[in-house]
Amino acid sequence: MTELRRAPVDSTVPLTEDELAAARERIERISAAFSTRVVGQHRVRTALLVTLLAEGHVLLESVPGLAKTLASSTLAQAVDARFARIQCTPDLLPSDIIGTQVYDPRRHEFETQLGPVHANFVLLDEINRASAKTQSALLEAMQERQTSIAGTVHPLPDPFMVLATQNPIEEEGTYVLPHAQMDRFLLKEVVDYPTEDDELMVLERIDDGTLGQHMAEVSAVASTADVVQLQGIVRRVYVDPAIRRYVVALVRATRHATELLGPELGGYVEIGASPRGSIAFFQAARAMAVVQGRHYVIPEDVRELRHSVLRHRIHLSFEALADRVRPETVIDAVFRAVPTP
Repeated sequence: MTELRRAPVDSTVPLTEDELAAARERIERISAAFSTRVVGQHRVRTALLVTLLAEGHVLLESVPGLAKTLASSTLAQAVDARFARIQCTPDLLPSDIIGTQVYDPRRHEFETQLGPVHANFVLLDEINRASAKTQSALLEAMQERQTSIAGTVHPLPDPFMVLATQNPIEEEGTYVLPHAQMDRFLLKEVVDYPTEDDELMVLERIDDGTLGQHMAEVSAVASTADVVQLQGIVRRVYVDPAIRRYVVALVRATRHATELLGPELGGYVEIGASPRGSIAFFQAARAMAVVQGRHYVIPEDVRELRHSVLRHRIHLSFEALADRVRPETVIDAVFRAVPTP
């Protein structure tokens, strides 16, 4: 598969109705292909689409068995992209992910073998089981979209998206992700159990062969070139100055939670969101607008994404853990306190 060369996008050029309609049609096709394999999980589908269109990475947290891997591979198949799955373990080395140099005795020279991170969609299963050294090897790939092997820089394919999962209930043999790495994820989505109807639908699809060990692959309904084009459209979505000030006010409020929410609730916040939180809202809200079929961002786009953008960027104190105060509680209080434009 040939690598794409991304053309520069002039964000000042407004979107036309034809461009927006074409983008909406592509997104609906991708969403429909996703739903043929993944039952329910509408928030996960939205989070993956928004992350893909906003050129970010997503962290999925849930107990095992809630179709996180299936969702990731299905999205990759729907856009005809290269997919790689990496099962993280404590003995996983950085070279197992980014690649290494191997000596070729026939030619008496070293050759570079690129690792599985050199794919369009990279699933890091149970990322919190990888050691800190291995996790650090991912920072360059996630932020710079490149890897360095023996002093040589290797660009990653375009588009590139990391989908990481972690299990919150098993702590033995796990390593807490550092705050700097958590901040690299555009969104963190907590995957919940399916409804009763959705779980019954899963059994029906296993019975008719749609799901299960022998299920067929999803037919591609778009291409990686289409994804790159959609990402360019997202960068041209209009964001009013009032929305920009609203986003900045929300993120800054997490840094002064005690003043805004009072010592009882605000005192639980040790560290607020960094400017990456503002950037994440800015990028994700644009993508959400396109998913909703609009060429402009509205405050509801920001509110819809509030938990996914901020839950992993707000660091709560030990007292919050002892009192069972969740980040979502603080986030909702911040949104109630900051005036909506």
